[in-house]
Amino acid sequence: MSSDVVIAQTTIDDEAKAEELARGAVDARLAACAHVDAPFTAVYRWKGEVVREREWRISYKTTRARLPELAAWVATAHAYEVPEWIVLPVEGGSDAYLAWVAEETAPASA
Repeated sequence: MSSDVVIAQTTIDDEAKAEELARGAVDARLAACAHVDAPFTAVYRWKGEVVREREWRISYKTTRARLPELAAWVATAHAYEVPEWIVLPVEGGSDAYLAWVAEETAPASA
């Protein structure tokens, strides 16, 4: 059973910035919650060189309706020239949790 909830992810090489990216999206109601994973090692090719960095992954729980605003906000707030941005569909889950995500990401009424 598919839902309107998605998980969007990015990474960054600074723990404090990861927490700012998580908190800012939740404060703005662009995500119901955000997880900041423990640091891991990322190895990737960038501008012709293989780079090894310590990074933190931020996973946002949001809705498809809020995803464009969340993506735009992360692109503006992120320090990377080309930040990772992937979106994973949520194919199921408890009705209560999915409803909570939808409620927490609804734009605040005036």
